[in-house]
Amino acid sequence: MTQQIIVGLIVALAAFYAVWRWMPAGWRRTAAARLASGSQRAGLLDPQRARRLADSLAKTSGCGSCETCGSCGTPADSSAQARRSTTAR
Repeated sequence: MTQQIIVGLIVALAAFYAVWRWMPAGWRRTAAARLASGSQRAGLLDPQRARRLADSLAKTSGCGSCETCGSCGTPADSSAQARRSTTAR
């Protein structure tokens, strides 16, 4: 019985992570702010830590999400690369 509860918790946490990861950026920022605000109101965090928590949770890592993290390159980088490819011909 204990194993089933532990496995259930692991699956629930994995599902929560997947939903959080692929959630639209606007929703994620709103949810992170609400979670941090609720933690502050409950007395678990001071205001500074609540802001850091909200900032941390609002971010996502890697490509494929719907917010710009800058890891895919900037327009200046792509124009410099285009110039190099045309001069190489």
